[in-house]
Amino acid sequence: MTSVEFIEPISHEDGVARATKLFRATFGEEPAGVWAAPGRVNLIGEHTDYNAGLCLPIALPHRTFLALKPREDTKVRLVSDVNPTAVAETELDGLEARGVDGWAAYPTGVAWAMREAGYDQVRGFDAAFVSCVPLGSGLSSSAAMTCSTALALDDVYGLGYGATDEGRVTLITMAIKSENDMAGASTGGLDQNASMRCTAGHAIRLDCMPGLSAVDSVSQQEFDLDKYGLELLVVDTQAHHQLNDGQYEQRRRTCEQAAELLGYEHLRAVAEAVAYSTDPEGSLAAVLNCLNDETMKKRVRHVITEIGRVDEFVKAFAAGDIAESGRLFNASHDSLRDDYEVTVPELDVAVDVARANGAYGARMTGGGFGGSIIALVDKGRGREVAQLIADEFEARGFHAPRALAAVASASASRED
Repeated sequence: MTSVEFIEPISHEDGVARATKLFRATFGEEPAGVWAAPGRVNLIGEHTDYNAGLCLPIALPHRTFLALKPREDTKVRLVSDVNPTAVAETELDGLEARGVDGWAAYPTGVAWAMREAGYDQVRGFDAAFVSCVPLGSGLSSSAAMTCSTALALDDVYGLGYGATDEGRVTLITMAIKSENDMAGASTGGLDQNASMRCTAGHAIRLDCMPGLSAVDSVSQQEFDLDKYGLELLVVDTQAHHQLNDGQYEQRRRTCEQAAELLGYEHLRAVAEAVAYSTDPEGSLAAVLNCLNDETMKKRVRHVITEIGRVDEFVKAFAAGDIAESGRLFNASHDSLRDDYEVTVPELDVAVDVARANGAYGARMTGGGFGGSIIALVDKGRGREVAQLIADEFEARGFHAPRALAAVASASASRED
């Protein structure tokens, strides 16, 4: 039996010390400060964002720490604890979209995005990154990197946005532009909003309806696990994302086509029409009967029911109804497996083992086709359930999973 790798968060003190030590060893001087931003996990509301729907992410206690010092010139030098002997260098002057390769594109792209937006005072910098957000797990290590960089550059170059929620919305646009335009990684903003705007003991209800201001699109919702003696187990199946064959875009196009066929701008509008009808179940059936393609029916059914589950979960958890909260987790996963068809065997097995061993509910999280699952379990049981999942993976010949647990959400901040 192989023991499961259980990833603990880096403490404030350790994160500051490790990032500072790496900075000194690499650049031979002291940083101006240390900043941090967390990874995230989406509680419920999957494949709803591009349908103008609702999502409910939290920020993890697992964070990326960044020691940074501004430069007088426009050179960027970066190092990471993943490979502390390799320093990436880039020149901001003349830099264009997609002009940086590899992981360095993410932090460099933030400075580039700020300069593109007219913040000419932003110049070069030296930076050292230390992180415990697992790479390739769907927990948004990239947003942790871009958001910590945005906060740091905001501070050292005096932009003045990091101190307020409204200001952070501006920094989020820089982080999104870095990922989309410099790194070439498609992102709609869920990850960055969670990393920058979540507060302790809360999830954010992110409303993706077009026309809402960035500030109005987010509301804080109680998610105090400790209050109910719970923890959120996150298991990275290490079945890595397999989105390069067009499956994600195919589903997105199907949803857009369905909305057009139904005479609506997007499926969120259909979901609201169903929810506000006198007979939601009958109304949903009538909507689906308007569609001839069976695959399209399944995709639409998932999106409409998943949008509804977000507010149902918010209400259930706030009332302390953990059984109902778990049922909604389960219903979400089953819909993603059967109707949206984005799970893989590792995700389904991990969910089944968690449910069979005391989890109130379990579901895949993220885009699917690999990545992670979450399970709502009693506090202190996360390691046990994770090990049972690892044992089953070993028996089936799957790659060994990694796991972590959250009992409270984190927030992005200056750490020194």
